[in-house]
Amino acid sequence: MLKRLVTLPALLVLFSSFNLSAATLTVDGLANKNTPKATDVAFQLIDMKTGKTLVAQRADQLQPPASLQKLVTALAAKLYLKDDFRFVTRLERHKDDLIVRFSGDPDFSSDDLDALFQSLRSSQSVIKGNIYINGSTFDDYERAIGLPWDNLGVCYSAPSSSISMDKNCATGNLYIKPGASKPSVLLPAKKPIHIDTSTLQIIKTKPTNDDYCQMKLLADNTNHYQIGGCIHESSLPVKLKFALQNTTAYAKANIEDALKKAGIQLKGKIVRDDNKTGTVITEHQSASLDTLVREMLKHSDNLIADNLLKTMGHVFYKQAGSYENGIAALQHILKQQANIDLSHAMLVDGSGLSRNNRLSVEQLIQVVSYIFKHPELGLINDLPVSGESGTLAFRSSVNKPPLKGQIQAKTGTLYGTYNLAGKIRTKNNHDLLFVQIVTNFHPADEKQSRWPVMKFEKSLYESIYQRF
Repeated sequence: MLKRLVTLPALLVLFSSFNLSAATLTVDGLANKNTPKATDVAFQLIDMKTGKTLVAQRADQLQPPASLQKLVTALAAKLYLKDDFRFVTRLERHKDDLIVRFSGDPDFSSDDLDALFQSLRSSQSVIKGNIYINGSTFDDYERAIGLPWDNLGVCYSAPSSSISMDKNCATGNLYIKPGASKPSVLLPAKKPIHIDTSTLQIIKTKPTNDDYCQMKLLADNTNHYQIGGCIHESSLPVKLKFALQNTTAYAKANIEDALKKAGIQLKGKIVRDDNKTGTVITEHQSASLDTLVREMLKHSDNLIADNLLKTMGHVFYKQAGSYENGIAALQHILKQQANIDLSHAMLVDGSGLSRNNRLSVEQLIQVVSYIFKHPELGLINDLPVSGESGTLAFRSSVNKPPLKGQIQAKTGTLYGTYNLAGKIRTKNNHDLLFVQIVTNFHPADEKQSRWPVMKFEKSLYESIYQRF
């Protein structure tokens, strides 16, 4: 009886110590209470070897994935389309007519179009009929639901279209000539877009804390852009990127230019008609799927992601690719080939740009785990490395020792959302997989910008690195 009385308190002490130790494994505890105020943090950390969950917080709640959605798209594309898949843009002939058949190649350029017509010139100098633009590979809805209207004119919101060229983006420099009162936009080459700066005010005084001067952009369906609001003279020149609003009009203008360069005379007109088909004359193939996915993940390319999603819908269902059938195909592919069930997720695009997307960290950790447990897919080396490559090269939270080179992960950022998902190799050479979703971060001081989140990440991942 005495022995039992002595042992029982000891067991209680051990049990209490175990609970105390386990209780410290919270995100806020690991981050040394540096979690930004008023934010929602969802997080999961698992042992890659055993699959055991080490830390979980709000893991089953649906959150905005932002560009972590690209991991889902990349995995489905690799499993279904395979590495030898390439987008193909063709010139076809039907009697006296020529058809330019686009396929949604996100890297197809106006230079590639010129090369196709230069190839045609070797056998034909006159087109007696019409040139038809065929964009039937995708449907006509080029933007997913849930995109904010005020971002549609910038290039990260470039439309996902089967008629994709020059990344559906035009770049220019906003500057002001000496002695001029109004600024102008200089385009590096003649582009079929119009930019109006007549309402943009130039402020000559220096910016102050109470300064509410902002530059604003409006765009219409004719690729006409109006830059308004105001900008400080000290900020000029500034580089601007404009998302195309009418991909058909842009293609038409570039075809006219390609004809001139090749010395080919067109007797008819250039018309959009998705029903026109013909015999293939020549074609342009894109880079391989492997190359496109690497670019998508390292540089978080939205156009590649959305065009790959629609392509999966097009191939899987043998109909015009869309956001809707692309999502359905993606869910089917992941369920059948990776046993990942995303039926309870809210997915509306392939890039994560839409504010309507919702995934839980539990769902995303399954995707991350599959990627790292199947190196033959080649996706591991496509991920940015902390302090070394892609979107992690300059991320201040992880780009310095001891975290430099120890994290391979995809970033994801939207308004108020800062996400990270991938693998960390710890001080003891343990490989741990993690998904972080931080939402509702809105600092009162805009000058702080992302610093509180970077401080949180630095503390969290350094703690994980040292502890495990």
